[in-house]
Amino acid sequence: MAQLTLNLVQGAVSFSFSEEAAKQLQTEIATLMQSLKAIATANTGAGNRPVKQKSMEYRYTGDVFLEIFCNPNIYPSPFAAKILLTLRDDRIRLTSEADLTQLIEDLNMFLAS
Repeated sequence: MAQLTLNLVQGAVSFSFSEEAAKQLQTEIATLMQSLKAIATANTGAGNRPVKQKSMEYRYTGDVFLEIFCNPNIYPSPFAAKILLTLRDDRIRLTSEADLTQLIEDLNMFLAS
């Protein structure tokens, strides 16, 4: 298993992550992006009320437990979206925030290597 490094709002975290899990996370993010785009499109229309979109809740269990959460209904565009990340094992727990665009970039770099 390779090391995935996620750049957070302040700092970064690295952990073992599989390529299969990275591709699954990429699929979840693609669905989230569609939700964010639907909200952004509805917000630009005259009098249109956006349809409430489902939150993304991704979980991975390997050497560590990773949970990524994003509620697309609170962001005006995909570029403003942030994710809440929890990473833990039996000795430590880290909860932080990261930009969605940074997560996408970090994931793409992981899969390209």
